[in-house]
Order: sequence, then C-alpha cells, then structure tokens
Amino acid sequence: MVQLGVVNDKALSELGWPELRGELARRARTPMGRGRCDALAPATDGEEARTRLALIEESRALRRLDREVPLADALDLRPALGRAAREGMLEPQELLAVARLVRACASARRFCLAMREYAPLHAVVAESLSEFDPLAAELERAFDPSGKLLDTASALLSELRERARGLHRAIKARLEQMLEDRDIVAMLRDAYYSVRGDRYVLPVRAEHKTHLPGIVHNASGSGQTLFVEPQELLELGNQLTIVESGVLEEEQRILTELSAAVGRRGPQLEQDIGTLARLDEAGAGARLADDLGAAAPELVDGARSAFELRGLRHPLLALRTSAVVANDVTLPEQARALIISGPNAGGKTVTITAVGLCALMARAGIPVPAERGSKMPLYRTVYTAIGDEGDLSRDLSTFTAHLTALKHILEAAGPGTLVLIDEIAADTDPREGAALAVAALEKLVSAGVQVLITTHLEELKALGLSDPRFASASVGFDLQRLAPTYRLQMGEVGRSSAIEIAARVGIPNDVCSRARELLGGGGSALSAAVERLDAERAALAAARAEAERLREDLRKEREAAAAERERLEQAEREVRAGARAELVADIARRKLDVARLVAELQAAPQMARAVEVERALAQAEAEERRAEARDDAHAAPASELRPGATVRHAHLGTEGTIVEISGEHALVQMGPMRSKVQLADLVPVTRKQRGAQPGFRKPAADRLRRAEAARAAPVASTQPTVDVRGLRVDEALRSLDEELDRRLREGAEEVHVLHGHGSGALKSAIREHLARSPYVRRSRPGESHEGGDAVTIAEL
Repeated sequence: MVQLGVVNDKALSELGWPELRGELARRARTPMGRGRCDALAPATDGEEARTRLALIEESRALRRLDREVPLADALDLRPALGRAAREGMLEPQELLAVARLVRACASARRFCLAMREYAPLHAVVAESLSEFDPLAAELERAFDPSGKLLDTASALLSELRERARGLHRAIKARLEQMLEDRDIVAMLRDAYYSVRGDRYVLPVRAEHKTHLPGIVHNASGSGQTLFVEPQELLELGNQLTIVESGVLEEEQRILTELSAAVGRRGPQLEQDIGTLARLDEAGAGARLADDLGAAAPELVDGARSAFELRGLRHPLLALRTSAVVANDVTLPEQARALIISGPNAGGKTVTITAVGLCALMARAGIPVPAERGSKMPLYRTVYTAIGDEGDLSRDLSTFTAHLTALKHILEAAGPGTLVLIDEIAADTDPREGAALAVAALEKLVSAGVQVLITTHLEELKALGLSDPRFASASVGFDLQRLAPTYRLQMGEVGRSSAIEIAARVGIPNDVCSRARELLGGGGSALSAAVERLDAERAALAAARAEAERLREDLRKEREAAAAERERLEQAEREVRAGARAELVADIARRKLDVARLVAELQAAPQMARAVEVERALAQAEAEERRAEARDDAHAAPASELRPGATVRHAHLGTEGTIVEISGEHALVQMGPMRSKVQLADLVPVTRKQRGAQPGFRKPAADRLRRAEAARAAPVASTQPTVDVRGLRVDEALRSLDEELDRRLREGAEEVHVLHGHGSGALKSAIREHLARSPYVRRSRPGESHEGGDAVTIAEL
C-alpha cells in the first residue's frame, strides 16, 4: 500500500481545488453526498484512490445504460438518529423521514446487487446497507402522510380518541339545543359557540353575566362580551379534558417507543447514511467526469514514473467553455523537470496548474480531462509557488514572498513529490535570478522531485537544451496575428514576445517602435535562434496546413466517389432484385399451375378403381383417335380399304399398305413389319393428307387434353397417389420428386406411384429412382388390391 502525504492548503488553493470540490458538490443529489464532496481531500493511500476511481467509472457505465443508484428519499438524519440513540423522543415527521431513509437504503441495495454484472464494486459497497423493512413498516403504519398518529397506532389510543369524539359530539349537541332557546339567545352577542382554552363557550353579553350560570374563560377587548362555559356543560368539559390528556399521554408513549426502536438501530443507520453518501459522491464524480469529457488515467508510482497527459485541458476552464485548446503534456523518461517558456498570456501558468490540479484529482480518484491512455503518478504531495504576492503587514515584497515559498519547497520536497513554480526568480535582476533559479532546480531534481516551471529567463531556456534532466516546452505565438495560439510544443523553446504582447494590449505604437529600436541587435543569440525557429516553424505549419487541406479535399473526393459507387451498386441491386422478384413471382405462378395440374392428375383413386379408369381412358382415347382419323380422312368410303391401299392405324397413328383382307381383319405392311389389324382401326389416306401426316403419335399435351375429357370422376383415396402415366421419364421423375417433397412436409407416411405397365421402361426408371431417393426409406411393388405391378409403393 502506497502511503501518501497531506497536501497543504496553499497548494490546494492555488491549484483551484476548492472550486473543483464545489463543482463536484453541485452534482450530488443528497445532503450527505454534497457534504462529502465539499470535504473531499486527496486520498492518503494509493488503494483508496484506485477504489474511488473504479467506483466513479462504474457509475459512468451505469449512466451509459441510463441507470443511476436510486437516492430520492435519502436524507441526512444523523442529528435525529443521535438524539434517538440518547433516548430522546423524535417528532412524527422525523420518524417518517427515518422510514423513508430505510426504504431508500433497501432500494439502493437491491439496485446495486441487481447491477452487479455492470458495477461489481457498487454491489460490494451496497452489501453493507441494512435491511430494516419491518421498522419502516411499523413507522409507516403509525402515521398518516401528514405525520399525525393514526388511531391504529395502539388499541388504547383508538379507544381514547373515540371517547373524545363522543364527548365532542355530546357537547356540541347540547350547545345546539341552547342556541335554539330564545331566552338564551337573547343573552348572547351572536348565536354561535366557540372554543377558548380547549373549552366550549358562548358569547354572553356582559350585562347578562348573572343570568347564564357558568365559568368565564375569556372576554372581548371591549369587555362587552364574555365567553362563558355554561354550568351544565362543565362535567362534559371536564371529562373531555381528562380523555384528551390521556390521548396526549398515549401519543407521547407511542412516539417514545418508536424513537427507542429507531435509537437501537441508530449506529447502523448512521453507517448507512455514510454508505449512501459514498454512492452519491461516486455518482457526482461520474457526472463531473462526463461534463469534462474526462478519462480515467493509469495511476502509477510518483517516485518511479512521470506524468503523460494526452489532450490535457484545464478542468475548471473546460467546465466554463468548450473552446479550450487541448495539449499533450509529457515529462520525458530521463527528465525530472519541464521548463515551459513562451509569450505572456500564452497559457504557461494554465498548463502547470492543469497538471497540478489533475495530480490532485488522480489522488482523489476523479477522472482527469485528458484522453484515454494518459498516465498520472500518485505523488506523495504537491508544492506550489504560483502568484505569490507581497504582504505589507509582514514586510514582504513580492520577490521576498516568492523566495519564502521557494525556501519551504527546498526544505520539504523529496522523492515522489511534484513542485510547480510560476516565473521562478523573476522579480529581480535577470542574471542573478537566473543563477538562483538554476541552483534551486538542480537541488530539486537531485532530490528526486518532479518539477514544472514557467520562465522568461534565457539561461533557464538554455538549460532545457543542454541538460538531459531538463526538458523544454513552449506555448505558441502566431506571428501573423501577433497573438498566442495556446498550443504547447514539446521539446521547443519559446520567445517571450513582450513587445508584440504590449502592442496587442494597446501600448502606443510609438512606444513599441522605440522599444524595438532600443532592442536592436542586442538580443541574445538564443533569442535570435528562437526567432528564426519560430519563422521556420510558422512556414512549416502553413505548409502542413496546406497539405492537410489537400488531404482533406482528396478524402472528400474519395468519399464522394465511394458514395456514387455505392449508389450505382444499390441501383443495380434494386434492378436485379426487381427482375428477380418478377421471375420468382412468375415461377410461383407456374408452380401453382403445375401443382393444380398435378393435384388433378393425382386425385389418388383406389388402385382397383384406378386400373378401371385407366382402361376406360385408353378405350376412350382410342375411340377419339378413330373419330379424329375419320374426320381427317374427310369421310373417305370404306370401299377404299382394299389390297394395295394406303391406310393409317387409327390407334398407333402409323401408315402402311394393305397386303390382304380376311373377313374383319387386314394384313398391313407397316415398314419392315406386317401386322394383323381390325378393319375398324384402319383409315384410308388420301394423297392430300400424306404430306401433312406426322410420323408418329400426337403430342402428350394433346393426348392428355382428350383423355381428360373422358376421365371418370375422381375417387376418394386413403393414400397420396402420383400418376405419371403418359409422361416422359424426365418429366415423370421431376413430378415424382415434387410430390415426394410436398408429401414429406405434410407428414405423409407413404406415396403410391401409378406408372402403368407399358413397355416397362418408365416402371424401371421410377423404381431405380426411388431406390436412390433421399425421400424414400424403401419401396415395393403394389399388392393386388393396391393396383398390382402397375403401382409402386414408396415409404417416406
């Protein structure tokens, strides 16, 4: 565990720590959270700083999830809890506030435990919160929202209050009766009754005092009206006083008992208030860090490592405006001191105070306004000599006050400390001041101290170029605008530019011109070299800016080209998508047509009926072909059927020549083969028909159309059936696969494939295909009742 020292009040004040604490407190949500933030001090050990930082980072993670620890009813009741612990009685509103505090503790505990995945440290902290829900319920049952004790707080209280209400009703009823008595009303100033000293009274005229017996409790300012409690109401009034006294005693007893219950839990509740304050402080730190755009730095040992702050901004300036120039501020590895030079009002003091304030924030566990990856040592303590002014009461000049602060630093600073000195040894002779400053800096770095100073002294600027223990940095100055740029340039030495700054703030031009004449060539060689470097740097910066502009133009052109290419590709994709959609829609329509046709063709009749229908279809088709052939023959006479005549087979569609006729049959030569054919199946062919006669049967679509006309009505079937008769092998297999796929998705167990006998080629192709099909577990020929060998059964 790294033990850290206390930072003195002078350093805290000069670095702006009170202002930062005020910003933190304004972001707290509870009174105890604000108090904790107002009293926040840099941690005294490294683990405490790291724990605070981790807790704030968890709060930031919860904020990114739009979640925060619920603290709406958390109040700082430590004074009331202290009284209760000392057996004091709490007021009803205080007891109700305790109930709300208990509920707030339980709510915060549940929330943190539920968010353990995102905020494990919050869960660890919240586990210590007490769970006094029974106490809260007891307190809530005793009071109404306004803080009045309810009748249900105790049985005796309920009884006493009911008796008191009854007495009130009885007294009022008797008074109402008296106000109806004309004789009594004549003695009254007005016909009403009121209450004086918790007693019911009538406004009696003074002259009728003796006419209405009773006790006078009060009189008007003029003495003309006496407020008299009638004699007949005295007993009821006395009873009411006794009952109300009992009510008050019982209320006091209940409040004392409830206060004692709170007092017994007082120490734990006070600890809970501290825990809620810690959670609230973490939430305030998260809101402050988000407002700063801060990041959690890597916390390192101040005695071994140096600071490395990327994109550093002064915390207090960053809270006031977003137009803060961010700078990389780094102490090189071998260096122990950073010497910052440059023009007045250029940001030198802002830079060293930003580093110092960030060192305090790191020790307090608050993220710093720098980029991620920054490093900040946990310094043992921080010493400052910034803005030291004279004190006439102590006979101190400005220079003497500065030397007094420097003396204290030289005596106290040691390894692991950070020293910040603004304009070291500046208010005296430059040569003597420079010598004194160099000697003091050498002593500090030799003691292991890390130092940041600002200076205009040439000797100190040269020290940063000649001694590796010292590093140089300068704030920029725009020679064109004659104004600071507030840019910190590491490794460079800056000109003071006093005359230019004087002209900028309004010193007369003749004075500035005379100053330049007096300076003439008397400036130091270092100043001349720095001036030349500034000019070269300005030229280089202009060239770099032009290169950046050209690079930015090129980037924009590339982005525009990429956007145009993306637009064209998107247009192409849309065109393709449109065409594809039309194609898909067309395919879907055709699939529906095919499915409808398949459904019609595969009406799945029972096999026996299917065979009969097949025969009927074949017979009808043959009759149709004969009729068609006869129509095509233009009713040629049957006498033309004679040996040597050319005829066409009405069923096969092939032509041949009659060789001989025997009864009802004829022997026909068809190509190399002779066949005995019935005369009814032969059609004479004229010369006109021969040229147009096709060589074989008509297309399948035409045959299906004619067969469909002769199809019998569909017969219900218990099994899915696909009919592939009349199709070519490739058509049949494609139709079969579609049917298998559809039936498998429907959950069918088997499909009957009706292929007929024919030549056997289609049947063999079907069965070979089923044997290889992934849809089919096994297949077999149909049984006699299933259609026999004309059907193949496929088990899915």
